[in-house]
Amino acid sequence: MLSAVPSHAQSDDFFGSIAALFNPNATSRQTPVIDATPYTLNMEVQGGDGGLKSAITQASNLESLKDRPPSGAAGLVRRALSDFERITAALYGEGRYGASIRITVAGMAPNAPNIFDVVERARKAGPVPVRVDVDPGPPFVFGDIRILDASTRRPLADGPSLRALGLEPGESARADRVVRAEAVLVDFWRERGHPFARLTGKDVVADHATHRLNVTLLIETGPVATFGTFTVSGADFLPPNFIEDRVEIPPGTPYSPDRLTRLRKRLLTIQAIASVRLREGERLDAQGRLPIFIEVRPRDPRYVGFSAKYSSTDGSSINGFWGHRNLFGGGETLRLDASVSWFGGVPEAVPNADPFGYKLAASFVKPGIWTAQDDLIVNAAILREVTNAYVREGVVALLAVRHRFDDQLSMQVGLDFEDGQVEDTTGTYNALVTGIPVDIFYDTTDNALDASRGIRLNATVEPFAYLGDSGAGPVMLKAALSAYHAFDDDRRIILAGRVAAGSLVGVGDLYDVPPQRRFYVGGGGSVRGYDFQSASPRNAFGQIVGGLSFFEASAEVRVRITDTIGIVPFFDMGSAFASEYPDFNGLKYAAGIGLRYYTPIGPLRLDFAVPLNPGPDDGSFGVYVSLGQAF
Repeated sequence: MLSAVPSHAQSDDFFGSIAALFNPNATSRQTPVIDATPYTLNMEVQGGDGGLKSAITQASNLESLKDRPPSGAAGLVRRALSDFERITAALYGEGRYGASIRITVAGMAPNAPNIFDVVERARKAGPVPVRVDVDPGPPFVFGDIRILDASTRRPLADGPSLRALGLEPGESARADRVVRAEAVLVDFWRERGHPFARLTGKDVVADHATHRLNVTLLIETGPVATFGTFTVSGADFLPPNFIEDRVEIPPGTPYSPDRLTRLRKRLLTIQAIASVRLREGERLDAQGRLPIFIEVRPRDPRYVGFSAKYSSTDGSSINGFWGHRNLFGGGETLRLDASVSWFGGVPEAVPNADPFGYKLAASFVKPGIWTAQDDLIVNAAILREVTNAYVREGVVALLAVRHRFDDQLSMQVGLDFEDGQVEDTTGTYNALVTGIPVDIFYDTTDNALDASRGIRLNATVEPFAYLGDSGAGPVMLKAALSAYHAFDDDRRIILAGRVAAGSLVGVGDLYDVPPQRRFYVGGGGSVRGYDFQSASPRNAFGQIVGGLSFFEASAEVRVRITDTIGIVPFFDMGSAFASEYPDFNGLKYAAGIGLRYYTPIGPLRLDFAVPLNPGPDDGSFGVYVSLGQAF
């Protein structure tokens, strides 16, 4: 019978074994085995559900490697012996501490004194018979759970609940829950200002009479501390105090690991920085403060690259770019882009238009123009854009200042300028636009390209000094809100939702607004499955003209099948409207399925969508390929 309880290492081995099953080590890359010893395997598991049997089977090297014969009798014996520990770890992971495991190789225990001779004789007759019999025993539940102060051996007055720890009496006593509880305990006290909190010991006992697992965890909380000085090294490629000015954690601030996490994330947004390591001091200073050491490394200042986008409804494009991450030595960034695009069809508004477009763009950011929280942003582009509703050629420019209030909230105020020639269903004319956009950004998500928690809000208010024939006075209002929720700690199932709306207020007539400043819905960035801009108002001839308002909503369930592959069923809805405010008449609906390939820089997205209530001018499906999630 098995009565021992797994240590950290045993539990880690169990989860490492499970992870190893998904390691794509192709057999074709293995060198031929010398003195291969084929074997047959008969594995029997008494009782238990399918999940238990699957866990045992997946943990077994004899099972997972049976198509790769080991080398010699010794190799087979080692494989059989290793299965004792691996299957034991799997049983503990399922809350089974009273199991028995019997493994025989050619009818003998793998640790028998003459086992090598027995295997050598057996292999002469063909594959060596191997048998594994597992009696998992009864399931154990958590019994007496004690969280004690390591120095006094008395219960801690404060601390996370047993429910938060996952150790509630009567619940399944899975070994991984104990390991997780240890990390939760340490994090709990660190988050409450105890930087040196640590687990000093544990006593885990399986009571076979009652089928209960009794757990005692000893925690040393250590002293409460505040932040001390921040010492920076490796930042000689930036101006003096550039990093220090962006720390924003004055000495005496209560210690918080979350503050350090947010500081590291904030510093990594500086493109000149390749890596940031925050190292906590080993002891408090004389004032009871914790010193922090910031170690940074520079990125290569120059970079080049290209990107491509394909959509069966939006058209395709390819873009090449060059950039500098530290142009004048003060963290300034410059990026130059050159892209060409192909509309992929005949524009409805301008049927004889050349389907090719282009864009030459420059983007410059100067950090810390007044304070460390104020950045200067300059964007400019020369472009030709081809869409179903219009074709335009001209120049666009934006001069703005962005102020960061904290790690989640920022605001940007700018001057928006556009001039050029636009052609649509009504003819060709100049369309001058000048405005003062005010943008609010609020972001609590954990990842820009693949968020699993938090919300993201972008809102814009732009009063226009000149908006085509509308003149001065109109105001554009627009906002988009996304939310993300992971259902499990490993973030393998994520529910994501997005809603967006906008309106042009103070406009006399739809056609007074330049077509490129009207609202359009449809395509990969809004309602997938419909042609680009097609879920928008049309004129009497059925040609897309755009609207003065819009509404969009999307929902996705992002499910990871493996560490690199995921599927995403989704639902989209939305439309643009001729009225100043959305009236929700004629909403378009679509549904689809997506495939995700997860890379270190973000997921590669392939979406297939079909319209649910298509009109006579709508297609039957849409395909979209890009880097990053849809929202």
